[in-house]
Amino acid sequence: MIDEIIDFALREDLQDGDHSSLSTIPADATGIAKLLVKDHGIAAGVELAVRIFHRFDPNLKVEVLIQDGEVIKEGDIILTVEGSSRSILSTERLVLNFMQRMSGIATHTNKIVKILEGCETKLLDTRKTTPCIRAMEKWAVKIGGGYNHRFGLYDMIMIKDNHIDYAGGIAQAIKGAKDYLEKTGKDLKIEVEVRDTKELEEVLAVGGIDRIMLDNFTPEEIKAILPTIPAQYETEASGGITIENIRAYGETGVNYISSGALTHSISSLDLSLKATFNK
Repeated sequence: MIDEIIDFALREDLQDGDHSSLSTIPADATGIAKLLVKDHGIAAGVELAVRIFHRFDPNLKVEVLIQDGEVIKEGDIILTVEGSSRSILSTERLVLNFMQRMSGIATHTNKIVKILEGCETKLLDTRKTTPCIRAMEKWAVKIGGGYNHRFGLYDMIMIKDNHIDYAGGIAQAIKGAKDYLEKTGKDLKIEVEVRDTKELEEVLAVGGIDRIMLDNFTPEEIKAILPTIPAQYETEASGGITIENIRAYGETGVNYISSGALTHSISSLDLSLKATFNK
């Protein structure tokens, strides 16, 4: 999937050629460029950058100076790339676009992870990602110290409020999910979202699921109801969670906290690729 995304992104940008470079740079010109940091945070997308350079031009030589997950500050050099000047220029924007966004996600994720230090709660991302580059954004969450929730609709059954309403109730939705898994032979976990204690009681009465999502519960409410949930069920807090209150949620003892803001509400880090003179 990563290579497919790279190939599509290159086609999107290049079409029938980088005419700025083709018209101004001799075909045999070579040079060196440095990927410079103009911000501070966590580096992410370094491995991807190397993959992009080599996929476009296997002859490009890349020296990595800072790895994914390392702290970066203004003035740092993440990597250098050497080879065809045309190739460097043609891949520059794609490398920067991915690395800036991924570093922004990793930096924000790492900030939240540090807030949760000392809690056993794991921080999860969601499917609130940019279409077609989910793999990169979830990769960045992991680099920042978070964990990936389900990747898509295909690798977990998550019964949310709309599923429950359309199915005619919690019992019908859970029964349908279990019947479906038995019929198809698929081995998927089942998670059910509950909006209040009444729905939680319904889920526990039916049973046979793996995780319960406590949607828009306050930390105080979660503390009160966790002792009523048998240990065989994983618990997840979601909805209404901010950077200001996430520590309170972590201290409830809930197993997971999911946050769409890790991928949909972040600022990209400022990076640039600075070319040296042609060799």
